[in-house]
Amino acid sequence: MKEYYFNTSDISSWVKTVKAGDRIFLSGTVFTARDAAHKRIVEALKNNADLPFDLNNAAIYYAGPTPTPDGLSIGSCGPTTSSRMDPYAPLLMENGLKCMIGKGERNKSVCDAIINNGSIYLCAIGGAGALAAKSIVSCEVIAYDDLGCESVKKLDFKDFPLIVAIDSDGGNLFDK
Repeated sequence: MKEYYFNTSDISSWVKTVKAGDRIFLSGTVFTARDAAHKRIVEALKNNADLPFDLNNAAIYYAGPTPTPDGLSIGSCGPTTSSRMDPYAPLLMENGLKCMIGKGERNKSVCDAIINNGSIYLCAIGGAGALAAKSIVSCEVIAYDDLGCESVKKLDFKDFPLIVAIDSDGGNLFDK
């Protein structure tokens, strides 16, 4: 296992170099989206409608931050269970998504799509949302405000701690 500091701005240059079990400290732009937002994004793709953000080389964090306390950039922001996004993830990867961040295992179709699209799945530490929030510099709602905490948000990460769970070659931490 190795340890890396990466930025989302050059995700295509590093996503194929890391392996399951490696630790990453990620900086840069990441978008939040949970199941309700994923459903809308997929509907937009199928209807050739505008997307809330460009999927090409994007990173999505499966999280729904709590309200922001005074003086902080975001409330608690821990990962949600990734398998709830499994019905949507392959199509998003086919349309350019490179990085998914959440917790827990993924189904076979998602694992296959990660390999086929040169993507990656990273896990954040569950149950440590307040600690994770310390690595989020800013938070802005960019779409689906009516979904509340599940709206799509643009986050700026600074050295957000993650573990490579499924790498682009199919290495899977959950299989070990």
